[in-house]
Amino acid sequence: MSSKQNVRRHALEKHREKEKTRSNTTNFLLSKHWKKIYPIGLHKTGSSLSLSSLSLSLSQTSNDSSLTDSSSITPLDQKISLALRLIAASSSSEKREIPAMKNVVRAVSPTRNNPSEEELMRRCNWITSSSDKVYVQFHDDCWGVPVYDDHQLFELLALCGMLMDFNWTEILKRREQIREAFAGFNANHVAKMGEREIEELISNTELNLAESRVRCIVDNAKCIVKIVREFGSFSSYMWNYVNYKPIINRFRYPRNVPLRTPKAETISKDLLKRGFRFVGPVIVYSFMQAAGMTIDHLVDCFRHKDCVNLAERPWRHV
Repeated sequence: MSSKQNVRRHALEKHREKEKTRSNTTNFLLSKHWKKIYPIGLHKTGSSLSLSSLSLSLSQTSNDSSLTDSSSITPLDQKISLALRLIAASSSSEKREIPAMKNVVRAVSPTRNNPSEEELMRRCNWITSSSDKVYVQFHDDCWGVPVYDDHQLFELLALCGMLMDFNWTEILKRREQIREAFAGFNANHVAKMGEREIEELISNTELNLAESRVRCIVDNAKCIVKIVREFGSFSSYMWNYVNYKPIINRFRYPRNVPLRTPKAETISKDLLKRGFRFVGPVIVYSFMQAAGMTIDHLVDCFRHKDCVNLAERPWRHV
């Protein structure tokens, strides 16, 4: 019996020595591991950066069995564990508070109650920052505004015919000289121009008009005189094609605006039949746009609403 007891005692002592050696090894490794993770101690800093770094490091090494051995827990380990619980609680509360703070910031952020001048003066897309002022003014004040005066209609028909040779900016810059040269576009006066007057207009370098263009305007004036005798006015003749009320279009994009329409083709055919020159469907439709017989300002242009209001007024024949 004594020999068996001695064997058991010897085995138990040997087991205790192994457990002691294992415990010492674990404490050494744990101490070494903590120094790698957070060597300066929790009591020396309270910054969120350091605490979050500690939390990250611990999460990366949580599979290490030395960290989960209950026999190796020390007072420092308990402090660290308590600190991690505090970190987790504070981070979760911050996550809950952040959305609320965002709502507060959004609520107090200033709103744009006053639209900018650019928004108020939004124009058709073909008016750009590089557009000439004279062209912008024509767009803002004239284009799409219903015109009922015979002289003004004759002038617009002549200017639109010049689009075959020039663009609107070039024409508008010489508009006053052209108007003066053709007697304010009084059809009766222009129709009576003789050969000498026509030659003077052709040689006028400020006008820079081809001979065919000058003679065309004179010939068209003679046709207008005949129309006035028949219909009472050139205005009545033209506006009769749209039942004395502008056609209101609601185009959103420049590509939607046509170059010619069936209505323009009908007017063009009748004008050609009556002896007018340079009055194809494209020129006639440009004339209809400029004279306000059709409203082709884009819907987001500030002039669209203004011209529509003018178009909805009763017929104002002059």
